[in-house]
Parts: sequence; structure tokens; C-alpha cells
Amino acid sequence: MKRPLYLALMASIAMTGVTATPATAQDAGTVLNIGLQDDPDTLDPATNWSFVGRHVLQQMCDKIVDINGSNEIVPMLATDWSWNEESTQLTLNIREDATFHDGTPVNAEAIKYNLERALTLEISRRASEISAIDTIEVLDEFTVQINLSEPSVPLLAALTDRAGMIISPAAGEELGEDFTNAPVCSGPYQFVERVAQDFIELEKFEDYYAADNYSFDRLVFRGMPDSNTRLLNLRSGQFDLIERLAATDVSAVNDDPGLDTAPVVGLGYYGVTVNIGGDGADMDFSEKQAVREAFSLAIDREAINNVVFEGQFAVGNQPFPPTSPYYNQDLPVQGRDVEAAKALMAEAGVDQIDLELLVPTDAERQQVATLIQSMVAEIGINVEIRPTELMTLLDTAREGNFEAHLVGWSGRVDPDLNITPMLSCGAAGNDAHYCSEALDSILTEARAVGDLDTRKAQYADAVELLLTDLPIVYLYHSQWIFAHDLALEGFDPFPDGIIRLGGVSMAE
Repeated sequence: MKRPLYLALMASIAMTGVTATPATAQDAGTVLNIGLQDDPDTLDPATNWSFVGRHVLQQMCDKIVDINGSNEIVPMLATDWSWNEESTQLTLNIREDATFHDGTPVNAEAIKYNLERALTLEISRRASEISAIDTIEVLDEFTVQINLSEPSVPLLAALTDRAGMIISPAAGEELGEDFTNAPVCSGPYQFVERVAQDFIELEKFEDYYAADNYSFDRLVFRGMPDSNTRLLNLRSGQFDLIERLAATDVSAVNDDPGLDTAPVVGLGYYGVTVNIGGDGADMDFSEKQAVREAFSLAIDREAINNVVFEGQFAVGNQPFPPTSPYYNQDLPVQGRDVEAAKALMAEAGVDQIDLELLVPTDAERQQVATLIQSMVAEIGINVEIRPTELMTLLDTAREGNFEAHLVGWSGRVDPDLNITPMLSCGAAGNDAHYCSEALDSILTEARAVGDLDTRKAQYADAVELLLTDLPIVYLYHSQWIFAHDLALEGFDPFPDGIIRLGGVSMAE
């Protein structure tokens, strides 16, 4: 019997390798060289949208709160906090020994400035994440009261990411939209230089309140989309640490006496986002739910996981991984069903459609796209893969000038933040240009309560709606796999996938 084309492609992908030339070596000593999957977009917490940008910003910009390795929210600039009974008022006590890289103090006024900037800056990506904030009051030099327009338990979790990163008000006022070119924050490292599509260099901030916990004098980040290239640079000593090691390389790295891996299960997802309401939408795909459902049914998620990721990821169909308490167990991943998919296409009155899929240029997502292309071709959906540099892809998506794209979301500790920033009506990150009043109503109710069981039921309803409308066809949940020089000590990965360097050092 003739094998389906996608099975032949699976075998081809599994055997295909990529060769690359290592980058020029950086100076040794107290420099940590880090290989990222992409070149970050902006270095302004309010406008940054790339995952890789978070790696750099984490080193430069302290946050109001952070998370630990167990997904618990822990102090950072805020030493402690409290909610009122209605979850409409959050009071923060700010540490008194933090300063910005320009020498100005971190205090309650600075917190107020940053939250208001994130809410009102015209090009802010954070406004939807903290939109529940109504007013911010400075109670004294180091106490801030945040008043909400509606109950929003997820707000504190939002402050563990870029919405909670604090920049110098003086620098923000002076530089405006040019802040990204000379960022000034209060983290353990301060900005030195950036050469676009080449490197970002930071140096240790000696006046940081916990400077003794950071051992490297300089950090150098380089974006390299190809995972094989990153690994070659690690093996040659050009990098000391790389993110997103290909799952197919884990065994080889573990067998290398000079290297080690550090994996951790992530909080997010990867999926195909469909342009539902933007100007560039394909009408058959955007207006006919049955076509999107057929597209989803034609995809063999297990095959993608096994071929591209050697079975190390988790297949998925929801905004949360199966390990999450918010995963709707009543709606498990469906297996591939070509006949059912063809029936849905017939129901929609569609014989075939041509669909352009924007895909970042890294090898793994290109391989995923190639498999999807072959699988859905069997039901009459002809996918044209358009490799696109990540930042260009995101800009195109924000403008609505696309039909579908294959991009992931790194995930957050609160389930609301895996849905609302991407799919609530009018959200800055709503690439699908999707709007459902029913979904927004469910999410509003869920944000108002802290009880786990109540919230689980509400997010189960949200998932059921999303699996009907399918603005995003969820595919899989990744592990964050880091690889590093064996001499690098104390490095522990976190579930949000972001590099943290406190307590990390290089053995002599």
C-alpha cells in the first residue's frame, strides 16, 4: 500500500541535517556568551513582544514580582503585597535599596510611572495585560496602591513579566520611543551596546542590591535561528549557554563530556493562528468554522511530536498543557481523521483552498509546517509555507496582513494570561483579530475569583468555546531545553523558559 506523502516527509525530515559555520569567538574570562533562537525586537518592556527579548530584559529590568521554579509568585522589587477582600485593590510595599542604572531611586513614584506608561503608551504591548487597573496611588515613598476597575486576580501574575518590569522614569521621559536604543532599568546588568542582527552586550551593575549573587562581568547575547548553528557554537566554545536545544540533539549533548542539558516543562503552547477578522484573511478559512475544524482534524499531532521532537513534547489542543490543573480533561486531543475532515470540507461547500502560512525561519518550526502542509493537502487545503523572520512576522500579524501563522506563546502562571492577551476583543496581541463577547464574559468572571475549582470550571467553558471557534489551532506544548558548558554551575531552568543568572558561575 502506498504511504501517505506526509509519512514519507516524516522519514525525510528525521534524516535531514543542517550544517553551519560557527560564529566568531568572544573574549573569555568573566563573559557569559548566550545563544538565543532569534534576535530580539525592542528592549523596552512596554513594547517588547518577542520571547527572546524576555531573556535580555530579565537581566536588565527588575520586576515588581517574579516566579520561582515551582511557579509560585515571589518578591522582587515588591517585598510583600496584599489584596482587599473584593480583589479590586492591590497594595505593594517596595524595597528601599534599589536604584536605576542612572542612579535615580526605585520608589513608589517610579512604580506608578511605569504602570501608567504601560497603560497609556501608544505602542504599548502591555495595556491589555493590566487593563483592569483604574488608578495608581502613592501612599508613601515605598508603598503603592493599585485600584482596579473590576476584580482581577491574574494582575499579580502579569506583573511577573514585562508588565511588571520597571524602567527609569527619567530615561523614559528623556528618550520616549527611543528608549529601546539605550534602555535604563534597575536589574543586575545594564545596557552597553546593540548591533542589530548581531549581538547585545550588557555589563554588571555594581550598585545592584544583590550584586554579589551575579558572577559575570559581561553578558553577550546573539540570535541564531538555526538550532544546529547554536549547538555548533556551543561545542566550539563560542557560546557557554544556548536556549531551545533541538529535541533531536538531546541524546548527543548528554553524551558529550564537556556539555550538559537542562530541560523544564513549559507553560505555553504552539499553534496555528487563523486570521479571523483582519484585512488579509482568507474568507473560506476565516468565515467557515467547518474548514478550520477540518484543518485541525487532518493534523496528526503525535506524528509531529515524534518526528520533529522525538516524542519529548506534549501534544495539545488547548491553551494549557495537559499537566495544567486548568486543562479540560473532557476535551482531549483528537486523533487524525481524514475522512471526518473531508466530510467537514464538503459540509462547508469547499473543494479546496489555498492558504499562506507564515512560519519563523528556525528549522524546527519549518519542519512542523512541512508536515502540516502534507497532512492537510489530503483534504484539499493547499498550504504555501512562507518563511518569515520572527519580528517581521509579528509586525505583519499585528497589521492583519496574513492568512495564518505558526507561532507559540511561552505561557504564564495564571491561565487567564494564556488566553486574554491573544484572544480577547481588541487585545494588542490578538493576531487572529477574533472577538467573542461570550469568551470575554467568561474570562471576566474567571478573573474575579481566586478559588481554584471555580476557576477550573470557568476556563473549561472557555476552552470549549475556543475549540468550537478555533481562532487558534493548538498543536503541542514544548519543553524548554537548555544546553551549556559543563563548567557552568548553578544554572536551573524555570517553567516560563526565561534565563535567570542569580547564583550561576563558571568553574575555573
